[in-house]
Amino acid sequence: MNKLKINLSDKTKKKIKIGTILLLIIIIVLSISLYIGNENVRTFFDRYILRKEVVENNVSSIDLSNIENPKIYAYDKYITILNKNILSTYSSSGKKEYEHEIAVSDPLFSASNRFLAVAQKNGTNLYLVSGSDLLWNVEIEDAIQKVIVNKNGYVCVITSGSSYKTVIYTFSPAGKELFKTYLSSTSAIDASISNDNKYLSVAEINTSGTVIQSNIKIISIEKAQNDPTNSVIYTYNAEANKLIVSIKYQDKNRLAILYDDGIYTLYEEKEEQAVSFKEAKITFSSVDLSNYTLYTIEKSAGLFNSNTQVILRNTDTSKENVYTAPGTLRDVKTHDNNIALNLGSEVHFINTNGWLTKKYVSEKEINDIVLGQGVAGIVYKDKIEIINL
Repeated sequence: MNKLKINLSDKTKKKIKIGTILLLIIIIVLSISLYIGNENVRTFFDRYILRKEVVENNVSSIDLSNIENPKIYAYDKYITILNKNILSTYSSSGKKEYEHEIAVSDPLFSASNRFLAVAQKNGTNLYLVSGSDLLWNVEIEDAIQKVIVNKNGYVCVITSGSSYKTVIYTFSPAGKELFKTYLSSTSAIDASISNDNKYLSVAEINTSGTVIQSNIKIISIEKAQNDPTNSVIYTYNAEANKLIVSIKYQDKNRLAILYDDGIYTLYEEKEEQAVSFKEAKITFSSVDLSNYTLYTIEKSAGLFNSNTQVILRNTDTSKENVYTAPGTLRDVKTHDNNIALNLGSEVHFINTNGWLTKKYVSEKEINDIVLGQGVAGIVYKDKIEIINL
């Protein structure tokens, strides 16, 4: 009889355990559904459960009160400040971790993964930094106009001032000059190095004729090291009077292209239009994300109110994710998979899935935002507030 009671008790416990698990699953599924489908529920969860909202003076900060005219940037998990030829690197706690002395006063920055390239604007000095290490520095012959680094530390530099309209230098992660690309009749607007380090794409424009002609040259990095003259493996000629603004290599060697009238992708020598700016009032746009492009549309939300839709389009699948921000955007910053939306006294940090990751609320107007992979800096006149992402 006692044995039978024990067996019945075990069965009851098992049923209770299964019932509890099923109840938890139902609660989790219901919560997720409400979070996705109900804005009020989502706001409650973000604020009180997930603790996504942070307020001014309640995070780590960097004091700027004694720094005159600082040049501020973010990369990887660091905030950097250039002042009087000293590049200071701060952790997400606001602690100064490293200092590097560099001959740069008016910097051009570019960051990807753990690498930060710094160059003197209209000068000749170029540096590559990674955390505590100043990996290399070189002095080139021409005036630097733009610097680009890929996620593996390959660097290219667009220059002017020689007998050519543009000369583009390409360097290995070790600082070795691999080759130069000469443009005699066109000007380079932007460049990008593929994630597999095989290709350099150069966006160029020719304004000498009656119409603007934009082109994209794709260069084999391997061929260019042995025969730069014959290293162009493909040239794409855009429609007349279309102006290229920027380009960015994404995965699978898909090139995202921002024109003045829309966003396109170039893949396996075929260009496809992602969005036309003629169809809607576009306020901001960017191709500087990992595998997405971004554009924003301001929408009326009543007589005196408006919202802004942030549309994130996957360049591989063409799937779009949408985030709706309340009000008018002052600025948008993008880096890797992070997006920062400046609403004046608020910043919404979202990812490429269209989900809010952090919300920063300020008591006053925000001057600027710097954005890295794991950290963001809210810039004021006298301080930088640090947000961990």
